[in-house]
Amino acid sequence: MTPGELAARADDALDVLSDIVVGKEEVLRLLFAALLANGHVLIEDVPGVAKTTIASLLASVLGLSFRRVQFTPDLLPADLTGSFIFDQRRSEFTFRRGPIFTHLLLADEINRATPKTQSALLEAMQECQTTVEGESFVLEPPFLVIATQNPIELEGTYPLPEAELDRFLVRIGVGYPSAEEEVRILRLRRARRSDRPRAEAVLARDEFLEMQAALEDIFVEPSVEGYIVNLVRATREDSRLALGASPRASLALMGMARAVAGLDGRGFVIPDDVKRVASAVLAHRLVLRPENWGGRISTAHLVGSLLVQLTAPAAEVR
Repeated sequence: MTPGELAARADDALDVLSDIVVGKEEVLRLLFAALLANGHVLIEDVPGVAKTTIASLLASVLGLSFRRVQFTPDLLPADLTGSFIFDQRRSEFTFRRGPIFTHLLLADEINRATPKTQSALLEAMQECQTTVEGESFVLEPPFLVIATQNPIELEGTYPLPEAELDRFLVRIGVGYPSAEEEVRILRLRRARRSDRPRAEAVLARDEFLEMQAALEDIFVEPSVEGYIVNLVRATREDSRLALGASPRASLALMGMARAVAGLDGRGFVIPDDVKRVASAVLAHRLVLRPENWGGRISTAHLVGSLLVQLTAPAAEVR
């Protein structure tokens, strides 16, 4: 599949989504790019801004199976992975698969589950497999997780540790719509005559896998690779940070830059691709020093300041 064909098919899917999710074209494009790069997504925003709806519609449009799990403090790992059940007729144990056996899993309010349950998801995210009673089960590709969490309400939650946050390719927010967009949302709801929007499949699973594989052919100049490494290393040397980004962040940044280049129909990455995704890829991997907590500095603003300080290589036309 050529970059042009990839971009055309992606635009077909994004056009369907944009007709339903009003005013969030850039969010949808970033989310699509993350899934195309075979990465997991953390959506952090207040309730009611269509986080769950976006995940469900994406699965429908991409032709992927979809399961939603509401994470709660009493959710057990077996509720997610499945468990062995004794079959009295056969006098043997059989494995009953849990909701993790899907292509796109929505982990709703992930920070409400205990660390033990979160760790069961962590194995699947990293290894694309789950282990139950010492037996491993491979998850059919693609296996993608979209997790949500509310940044305001912290009572009764279990904050995600840095090791788990690092497994998410990007963290994004949806944000409130403008007044005009909110009016359009109301009109679409009246025209739809249902609270649940639906979307027809635009792609099929095999086609989506082909699009993912096509990203491997997108070229990255040595100068752009150096720019990615310099940006990541700058986070490790910044005095405002207690923890900078790891080499996994460099790989994530390159993967996302390739994905947005592919969505634009280009067969090569330019520095602007890196800048466009830098905050979404890096901000959640950074830890501020305690003296900077509660101040005006955020990790997202810090990434922005590093992009200003670093000199980007000149983009080469191919």
